[in-house]
Amino acid sequence: MPHFYYAPFFCRLGFLLLLVLGARVATATHIVGGEMDLQHLSGSSYRLTLNLYFDALNGSSGALDSDLTVSIFDKGNNIRKQDVVLPLTSDTFVPYTNPACTSPSLSTKRLVYTRVIDLPASQYNSPAGYYAAVQRCCRNNGISNIQAPGDTGQTFYLEFPAVTRGGQDFFNSTPRIFPPLSDYACRGELFYYDFAGQDADKDSLVYELVTPLDGGTPAQPKPAVATSAPYREITWLPGRSTLSQIPGTPTLSIGRTSGRLTVQPSQLGLYVFGIKCSEYRRGEKIGEVRRDFQLKVLSCPRNTPPSMTVQTTGAGRPYREGLDTLRVRPGANRCFTLRFTDPDPTSRLSLSLSPVNFSTAALPTFTVSQGTVRTPGAPDTLVSQLCFPACFNTRGRVYLLDVIVGDDGCSLPKRDTVRLAFTAVPDPNSTPALTSNAVLPLRAKPGNLITFDLTATDADNDPITLEMTGRGFAPSVLGAQLTQSVSGNQTRGRFTWRVDCRAIDQPAYQFEFAAVASPCGDRQASTLVIPVQIDYQNTAPTLTTSLPAEGSPTAPPILIRRPLGGVFEATFEGLDTDNDQLTLTALGNGFDLPAVGMTFTPRNGPGRATATFRWDASCSAVQQTGLEVTFLLLESTCRPVSQSRTVRFEVISPDSLPFLPPNIITPNGDGLNDVFALPDLPPDFCESRFATVKIFSRWGNEVYRTTDRVFRWDGGRLPAGVYYYLIEYTDKKRFKGTITLSP
Repeated sequence: MPHFYYAPFFCRLGFLLLLVLGARVATATHIVGGEMDLQHLSGSSYRLTLNLYFDALNGSSGALDSDLTVSIFDKGNNIRKQDVVLPLTSDTFVPYTNPACTSPSLSTKRLVYTRVIDLPASQYNSPAGYYAAVQRCCRNNGISNIQAPGDTGQTFYLEFPAVTRGGQDFFNSTPRIFPPLSDYACRGELFYYDFAGQDADKDSLVYELVTPLDGGTPAQPKPAVATSAPYREITWLPGRSTLSQIPGTPTLSIGRTSGRLTVQPSQLGLYVFGIKCSEYRRGEKIGEVRRDFQLKVLSCPRNTPPSMTVQTTGAGRPYREGLDTLRVRPGANRCFTLRFTDPDPTSRLSLSLSPVNFSTAALPTFTVSQGTVRTPGAPDTLVSQLCFPACFNTRGRVYLLDVIVGDDGCSLPKRDTVRLAFTAVPDPNSTPALTSNAVLPLRAKPGNLITFDLTATDADNDPITLEMTGRGFAPSVLGAQLTQSVSGNQTRGRFTWRVDCRAIDQPAYQFEFAAVASPCGDRQASTLVIPVQIDYQNTAPTLTTSLPAEGSPTAPPILIRRPLGGVFEATFEGLDTDNDQLTLTALGNGFDLPAVGMTFTPRNGPGRATATFRWDASCSAVQQTGLEVTFLLLESTCRPVSQSRTVRFEVISPDSLPFLPPNIITPNGDGLNDVFALPDLPPDFCESRFATVKIFSRWGNEVYRTTDRVFRWDGGRLPAGVYYYLIEYTDKKRFKGTITLSP
């Protein structure tokens, strides 16, 4: 098998990656190749890793480097940014892809150098970007396609953009390369391998062949740091060039976007070749990396390809590629016979499938997928069945499927492929059946509970799921529920709906139920529609009362007046023809009824409510201004209509007689106007009670005072003249005036 001597491969957005490959002695020719990757960790932190491949047979152990140095430069001006030392962290052997093809002339070790580095945006923001380089000498002496290989070094080179653009972070991680191989190529045999990388950022990668770069000298095989660009290229031997690096028919080539390397070498030898991978994001190139490899070409025993035939059912002859089409029909055998063999002795054969013009998660299967032929105890030909799943359905199209048999020959397996053209139709499947025990028509009022059962069965015993939808509405919004359970080959559902006021917006609802099976991923359903009629009407309740009749709707509230200690009583009755629950209430406007001597006793119920109201006029009512009570009849229904009466209550004040005090007295004993008395004083009324009467001289001197409301003042033998009186009540009410004392 082909032997890859790896050089660094780095195709990465936004970061620096630099690799140092070094030998400790000037004559060491131990470097096979290598590859790098740079993975973003967080912020400006990245992990830089170098995989260096070392010739374990010819290389000197003293040439193993304990560390390697990466040099980073500004691409715009070649100014050195930093040198990064990577320590050796791992030293392991690279296994062969097929251990049976191991060659004693090839043994490779994988040396891993890695560390976390920092690329701060403040230092790595050059619009021109950056490049990294590692220079190391020397290449293997036995290389067959370049001049003076033992004196020729390597420069591993990559470019990456600034880690910030337009003030924003520009993060990137390099592709990670395929696992390393310890294989080789055979002269005259086609060699191929997938060299494509996997990019974590999903950037586009483009591959092309390039001439490898020289670097380092036998006198200074491991420079302390790399020099800045430009770098010289290696010198090809006559007949070799960038586009003809390995002699062969065809010569070496690589898929521009696939990264698939292909060559059929025509000469023995050890050949170096170079590859450049460019990385694009949104159509813009953001970086590139060069990679050196070595491929050893050996003379191998001839490996004859295996062969395979497909036997069609009832045809009596093998399948003819390009002429026949296999028909996988309902009820027929879905398996076809494969016979595969290899003329070489002791060949281990394996079967595989590759869809050509379709994709599906369920490919056909083999009854026998591998085996050995032409060895003692083993047959010359292996037999397997290629069986199509019962649900495979090409939906009338002709699908193409490559059936591949491969051997385990060296250096690469040989294959035989039969491209099958086929159509497939799954076995027929019946639709589930759905029934219900609902007795139609279903009618309901708000408050009613509707329940019924559903039963779904399937003749093919496919799993069934019940679904519920509403035509023009969502059942869950109305509170309707469907629960389901499985019993044997039946799926049962229970519909439950407690109808409430949300349902009165429309007169009827159509619930659609479906019994759904999905044989072969195809939905099959039976539906059942069950309508529910909503019965809802509301007649406004009536309210009768012993209150006085109301005036016009715009008239002020009814006024009820009672003297202090008086009583007022009224009765109320509410009736509803819909028999809805009725509730009578009484509410004071800004006061509690008991605080002003009022009581309201309701007796509520469905269709009828009664109540009695009583008011004992007291001083507590006098303290309130504007006693208004609203009597309200409420019905419990979806769209309630209320009835109300508002009444205003007042306590009659006893001070309705005119208060006309005298303004002159003549205390001469003639029995006429002899005294100053006030028999018509406003009477005491709750908190407004007589307190005092005071009489003052014209000089403001108090000449008389009494708390007796039936006082009689005869002047007290005071001089004739004008005097002033002040009458005070406990609620701060006052009366003032003058009284003339005449002889």
